[in-house]
Amino acid sequence: MAVGMFPPGALDGVRVLDLSRVLAGPWCTQILGDLGAEVYKVERPGKGDDTRGWGPPFLEDGSGDASYFLCCNRNKQAIAVDLSTPEGAAVIRRLALECDVVVENFRVGALARYGLDAASLRAAKPSLVYCSITGFGQDGPNADRGGYDFLIQGMTGLMSVTGHADGGPVKAGVPVSDLFTGLYATIAILAALRHRDRTGEGQAIDCALFDTQLCLLANQAAGWLNGGAEPGRLGNAHPNVVPYQDFRTADGAILVALGSDRQFRSLCALLARDDLADDPAFADNAGRNANRDRLIAALGDSIATWPTAVFNDAMNRAGLPCGPVNTVPQALAEPQVAARGLVHEMARGNGPPARVLGFPARLSATPASYRLPPPLHGQDTAAVLANVAGLSAADLAALRHAGVIPANDQ
Repeated sequence: MAVGMFPPGALDGVRVLDLSRVLAGPWCTQILGDLGAEVYKVERPGKGDDTRGWGPPFLEDGSGDASYFLCCNRNKQAIAVDLSTPEGAAVIRRLALECDVVVENFRVGALARYGLDAASLRAAKPSLVYCSITGFGQDGPNADRGGYDFLIQGMTGLMSVTGHADGGPVKAGVPVSDLFTGLYATIAILAALRHRDRTGEGQAIDCALFDTQLCLLANQAAGWLNGGAEPGRLGNAHPNVVPYQDFRTADGAILVALGSDRQFRSLCALLARDDLADDPAFADNAGRNANRDRLIAALGDSIATWPTAVFNDAMNRAGLPCGPVNTVPQALAEPQVAARGLVHEMARGNGPPARVLGFPARLSATPASYRLPPPLHGQDTAAVLANVAGLSAADLAALRHAGVIPANDQ
């Protein structure tokens, strides 16, 4: 479907200058693009965004891009400009002033030397929404440090509560600190756009991976702040709710996630364990938590006699939360994935189409759209600089000659 054939999105007419790279910033700007914004992704000439090289696997379309790049860069137009040169900085400044939102993830203060920092751009355009994403924020003793998801997971305590009790700390299997920060940046930008539409005033947004991941300790942090309970590693068990974990079955493993006393009693009935249902020590969640080891051992003995599929079906028929431990291929093959239309194919280059996971929330009036595949490096340089920034053919020729933009817009 051609770009013009898509219905207007919720952010139709909003222009976003994306000066970010890797994941947190691009995740944010991809969401804005999915919702209808026009996003201009700026990369350095040459290799471009680091994730283009984060493979294997690499795409088979002749681009040399890694599959990693696909996960967070659709619905964007790509331009390659060397903003470290005065000419390049001037071009990006000119483009920024034509936009509603700027998103960047440079080190604190790095863009000031080019006149592309929040203060400089907002002085020229007070309605601009400017979002900075860094590891530790714009101030504080760690402000000058770079932020990497792995380090943030460790420094915020997330790894101290992830993994088995008898093992070492473990990071999450996906870069959650980056992804969550991208989500919070998006939320903040939408709030700032609402404020701008009401008052005409833009604002600067300061998003930090450390702040985001620390706040997302949620109930674990609340337990320490308010009850002095230091969280630890519990494997797949829940720190507050019991039973809520994995169990061995006769031929594998199964997940059981019960959140109420009624559900616990129903599980006991299914397992023919009236002794557990009638035990006063297990009558409520507080008791089950206090006597966790004895209860889990007893439930484990019973569940271990069931084949996984049989137990899963029995639990589902009883209306009890239960599910398998899927691999990624198994998860993507779940019938629910196809029914919800979560995987999309987007033609890109001359090879097979790129396959991407779509926007997970359904909007009834302004649904997300998949207008542009993740772009080739610099493919839209001339078009964006001419049509949005207003550069002439002579301007573009001069920039090419100076090496500020690629000679072939690639």
